[in-house]
Amino acid sequence: MRVLIDPERCQGHGRCYSLVPQLFGEDDEGYGRVLVDGRLTEEQEHDAELAVGNCPESAIELHEEA
Repeated sequence: MRVLIDPERCQGHGRCYSLVPQLFGEDDEGYGRVLVDGRLTEEQEHDAELAVGNCPESAIELHEEA
């Protein structure tokens, strides 16, 4: 599974990087960005789901890998 942030929907609330700083950070303008590259571990998937559930703009998406 991979995690992505849709830059069109992200409004820079910062909940993702406040809740899960090991997966998310902020760019120079305060918008969220994904810090990891590649497949998420089981623990990272759980953390990513926490961020998905707390993003007020629903900008964080989890995608199954083919």
